[in-house]
Amino acid sequence: MATGTLYTYPENFRAYKALIAAQYSGAKVKVADNFKFGETNKSAEFLKKFPSGKVPAFETADGKYLSESNAIAYYVANEQLRGGKCPFVQAQVQQWVSFADNEIVPASCAWVFPLLGILPQQKNSTAKQDALVVLELLNKKLLDVTYLAGERISLADIVVFSSLLHLYEYVLEPSVRSAFGNLNRWFVTILNQPQVQAVVKDFKICEKALVFDPKKYAEFQAKTGGKQQQQPKQKEEKKPKEKKEAKKDEPAEELDAADEALALEPKSKDPFDAMPKGTFNFDDFKRVYSNEAEEKSIPYFFEKFDPENYSIWFGEYKYNDELQKVFMSCNLITGMFQRLDKMRKQAFASVCLFGEDNNSTISGVWVWRGQDLAFTLSPDWQVDYEVYDWKKLDPKSEETKKLVTQYFSWAGADKNGRKFNQGKIFK
Repeated sequence: MATGTLYTYPENFRAYKALIAAQYSGAKVKVADNFKFGETNKSAEFLKKFPSGKVPAFETADGKYLSESNAIAYYVANEQLRGGKCPFVQAQVQQWVSFADNEIVPASCAWVFPLLGILPQQKNSTAKQDALVVLELLNKKLLDVTYLAGERISLADIVVFSSLLHLYEYVLEPSVRSAFGNLNRWFVTILNQPQVQAVVKDFKICEKALVFDPKKYAEFQAKTGGKQQQQPKQKEEKKPKEKKEAKKDEPAEELDAADEALALEPKSKDPFDAMPKGTFNFDDFKRVYSNEAEEKSIPYFFEKFDPENYSIWFGEYKYNDELQKVFMSCNLITGMFQRLDKMRKQAFASVCLFGEDNNSTISGVWVWRGQDLAFTLSPDWQVDYEVYDWKKLDPKSEETKKLVTQYFSWAGADKNGRKFNQGKIFK
């Protein structure tokens, strides 16, 4: 049974991995007393044991040293947590541990850290979209399984859970996380385990997402002496960073090379900018649609629509026979809208669900700038579109006008007679 001392600051999600694993395995792990971040881990004594100066760090009872949170968690875990005796489950555990480090943590830090004031806000950052893609992948994985690897809780669950904590605490407010029902069920299941509760105390899932406040970053800069600005691009200009303890915000020590690379993420251009602007003003139409009855807003759409520079499309979900609960189907629509957030400025859609539980369809009318299928313009927009059949509509035909009127009005039935149930607007 592993025994030793863990060096960390309070509420370090990386340290949680080892502490939770120890709760399951019975390993005797003591958190170092009087540890002061920025002081203890900069001392000559600490650096002799752990040259990187990073935490968490682990010292065994017989004087051996481990750094890196996943290695420490593996050491204090038991056979079951490591994947049992099955080589395939063991490999799955390693797969999800790697996924957490390479996909979840970078996306989470890039989205959450600017809101906490630790990093500057990057204009046109895709951090939120990147995180939502990762969450959707996990949500699909957890559709028909209870745990990520095997039939019992493993390090895969512990590491992924710990890596998701900042997202669930700071930004996944109800309207956002509703799209990830399977993942939410799994997260709450792990959170409520006694072994997890013993470590992650008084955790509250986000009710209202943080918003960016420039004052927070200025305050953090002042507190750390301005040492957490973006690194210069040229390596020879790189200067060593001084780090000071932060309370709940992630301290500077956590901003390793990967985190800083994300902070320097290049700005992405709007793919629509290369197209002729045309005369149709989405903002004006969306304002009219939101504030006026359909009797006014739909005629306004056809009056102002510019068919030379904009197009109308009908999208029909391919796998309607797999749809089950209505709320789950609606989550599919909401999830797609969230991942297409950067399209909103030059697009509009009304997507409807027809029918009822276990007998429903999803389809919608979309409008965007340009004449081609918009989703192919950016890799960020290609997550969902292939599960729909797309048909470009003739804006001059009476059939198109009837279809637009039906979907913009949330009325009628689908082609098989299923009645309108509910709709969602992308604007």
